Amino acid sequence: MQLDIDRLIAYFGGVNALSEALKKQDPDHAVSTAAIYKWRTRASLPLAQLQKLSALAEAQGRPLDLNAFMHHQTTLEKPAMSQTNQVIIFDTTLRDGEQSPGAAMTKEEKIRVARQLEKLGVDVIEAGFAAASPGDFEAINEIAKSLTRATVCSLARAVERDIRAAGEAVAPAAKRRIHTFIATSPIHMEHKLKMKPKQVIESAVKAVKIAKEYTDDVEFSCEDALRSEIDFLAEICGAVIEAGATTINIPDTVGYSVPHRTEVFFRELIAKTPGGDKVVWSAHCHNDLGLAVANSLAAVQGGARQVECTINGLGERAGNASLEEIVMTLKTRHDVYGLETNVDTSQIVTSSKLVSTITGYPVQPNKAIVGANAFAHESGIHQDGVLKHRETYEIMSAESVGWSSNRLSLGKLSGRNAFKTKLLELGIELNSEEALNAAFARFKELADKKREIFDEDLHALVSDEMASLSDNYKFISQRIITETGEEPRAEIVFTRQGEEKRAAATGSGPVDAIFKAIESVVNSGATLQIYSVNAVTAGTESQGETAVRLSKDGKVVNGQGADTDVLVATAKAYLSALSKLEYGTERIKAQGGI
Repeated sequence: MQLDIDRLIAYFGGVNALSEALKKQDPDHAVSTAAIYKWRTRASLPLAQLQKLSALAEAQGRPLDLNAFMHHQTTLEKPAMSQTNQVIIFDTTLRDGEQSPGAAMTKEEKIRVARQLEKLGVDVIEAGFAAASPGDFEAINEIAKSLTRATVCSLARAVERDIRAAGEAVAPAAKRRIHTFIATSPIHMEHKLKMKPKQVIESAVKAVKIAKEYTDDVEFSCEDALRSEIDFLAEICGAVIEAGATTINIPDTVGYSVPHRTEVFFRELIAKTPGGDKVVWSAHCHNDLGLAVANSLAAVQGGARQVECTINGLGERAGNASLEEIVMTLKTRHDVYGLETNVDTSQIVTSSKLVSTITGYPVQPNKAIVGANAFAHESGIHQDGVLKHRETYEIMSAESVGWSSNRLSLGKLSGRNAFKTKLLELGIELNSEEALNAAFARFKELADKKREIFDEDLHALVSDEMASLSDNYKFISQRIITETGEEPRAEIVFTRQGEEKRAAATGSGPVDAIFKAIESVVNSGATLQIYSVNAVTAGTESQGETAVRLSKDGKVVNGQGADTDVLVATAKAYLSALSKLEYGTERIKAQGGI
């Protein structure tokens, strides 16, 4: 599956025309005709240049399908997809995903993630639950104002107040959706809702009719659907379709189903539901038995044409179906499914890293698609095979999901304006000069310590700096004394609501000493649940990104820190977690039970 470079160059009018077009598009990084001829000779080109060509085609009004470069197709233009061969990707990272313990995001963080999701090419972004809190309403409203291509959605219970809040929150969006739900399983109707089936149907129909006052795009979900009676589901789904629902979501709320039964369930329900052929059917699967992705794909085989999923499979309990696994399965096994998505797969790794950085949830190394080991080969036989021909042991390329797209961003001589411009390219918009100045000062410090600064470094730096601006505990400095055979000692200076504090303690290791020193002053009474360290980029000069999870009286928070000195990052992460534990009212947590 080599790239057809000649055909690609011809698509842009030949070598000279392509070189001239790229020069106009980005004068500072022009591509010479000689470089384009080398692409031809080598029959390949760097992924960064492929992304430039994609952006150029977009600007010319004829978007390219990057998948066309990896597969034999009759046209390079992205084909129009019909209802039957397109799977709508509904991302709920910002709503269901952030229900992971301690993963609640600020408004600014939600906007950053939403912009990256739009860049990734997801069709629908569930931005939150507008009725959950004024903060969540505001975040959804700002996202609705910020995005231009993706549909912005708010969740709402089948309650008039919720639905009207959702409608007002998404009102500024170019494309908007209201997603309303009610429980339909016997156990939920009896014990949670305390309603009869007829009352549940009446509430569902009323909810859809109110939602239609705000938008024609209304999704209805049957909470705990896969433990519901199928005849009752057909009745309630038929009623909401008649009321105007355009998407029907069938969630496996507790992760109870198994794939072969999921497929059969969808087929039977769609066939039994009056008007079932007039709507999009959707799957929303939880991962309690590790089957969320398998169940989602089974639902697709049973007739679903929308999958609700999250980046990295983030979500409460064991999480949700993983977006990257769904998308890459459909792409890699096109021979089985014959279905397409609008996702730009080269943005998958970037999206994964951003969500991991913001939520403080590291990606496990052996995670499919986005784990650090996903394309690593330890076996000598495997290594030999891959070197001779990649497809001997790799069913997809690392480049196709964005693994080799780490781009050198800026250097120590880069100015404030270049820094601001680069942040905007990454979807990071700082709301004040104070925030920009603080982030730029941190960038200069980092540039003195680290020769090469990549996009991932900037994401980590900004996340760390923005958290620091809002935190009530702020790191100032520390001194660590450690020697083999001696008990490590940490001396730390930090502020608490502007008041300087000094502390010192010894511990079983330097990290333990840091935590004990801070606690000798704070006395939080919190329990440390998780402490992790990850390298932001490759190389020994990389920033270390640390995550600390604390719990107290049922409240769970995550704190993050980033620095080239991992012990400094450790202290920052602990102080950040303490700030959220004690003063974290500004963070937004959307709830919703589907």
